Amino acid sequence: MRALVFAVVLSLASAAGYALGAVVQSRLAAVRAAGDPAGHGLLRQPLWWWAVGLNGLGALLHVAALHYGPLTLVQPLGALTLVAALPLGAAYERRRVGRAEWRGALWTLGGLLALVSVVGPAAPGEALSTAEALLVGAATALLIAALLRGRPAGRGRLRYAGAAGVASGVASALTPTVTVALTRALPGGPVPWWQTAAVAGLVAVFATGGMLLSQMAFRDGLAAPLAVVNLANPAAAAVIGIALLGETFRAGPVGWLVAVAAAVAAGRGVLLLAAGRGGTGTGTETAAESEAGAAGPAPGHPDADGEPAAV
Repeated sequence: MRALVFAVVLSLASAAGYALGAVVQSRLAAVRAAGDPAGHGLLRQPLWWWAVGLNGLGALLHVAALHYGPLTLVQPLGALTLVAALPLGAAYERRRVGRAEWRGALWTLGGLLALVSVVGPAAPGEALSTAEALLVGAATALLIAALLRGRPAGRGRLRYAGAAGVASGVASALTPTVTVALTRALPGGPVPWWQTAAVAGLVAVFATGGMLLSQMAFRDGLAAPLAVVNLANPAAAAVIGIALLGETFRAGPVGWLVAVAAAVAAGRGVLLLAAGRGGTGTGTETAAESEAGAAGPAPGHPDADGEPAAV
């Protein structure tokens, strides 16, 4: 019982760390969007390193939670990152979370929890072979390149969030290959050191790339990009597990139907978040600015219908 309590506490702390990291990234993106759209000098920004540290702390706490509790408990609690990030981001902006944001977050959270609930957990020590890991790395690089084609703006920037989630999910899926290779327990026996080093390099590249891509996605807000990242991450891991590790959805055909319904529900949540305040814009409007906007246009300036406002 004590181990489960530790798992729950560590999972909640991990979700809070990830949420704080996302809020810091969002604020950094909002500040830099106008003055440095290309992102030059990002590594010289203290906020960036705060974000890296908070995300790293969240990852370490997540690993520690898995030591005390099962994946079926830890993974759903990790989905609370989105729910935690909304009030944290709103508190930083000194505003309230809108109803549309809460509805979108609940739809997304419900879909994500449903998806996690039907994905069969991997067996202990189960990992891709180095050849499979390298193949997954190449396929992931092609997918990310396809997602990043063009220069998407507004909601199109959610493709950056999708690419970030895929990169992070693949990095997580490849990590067991490195750890198992170091113990020389991979399928087929020991492998050359350079193959292990190549897979470790892929993990580092995809983990770092996920952070950078999410930073680009957060330029248009916090909630919708974060929802997409949280969905793409387990989805990428599930695809790898089903295609290469022999995993499947629980309950057979019913599990597949639940997965489809979960994807639809999560998609609706993302659309609600993208349409609301949390998904578009930089989120820099404060409560005072909201009140000024509610008071109507300034005298002499055109209103929504194109007519000058009364003095």
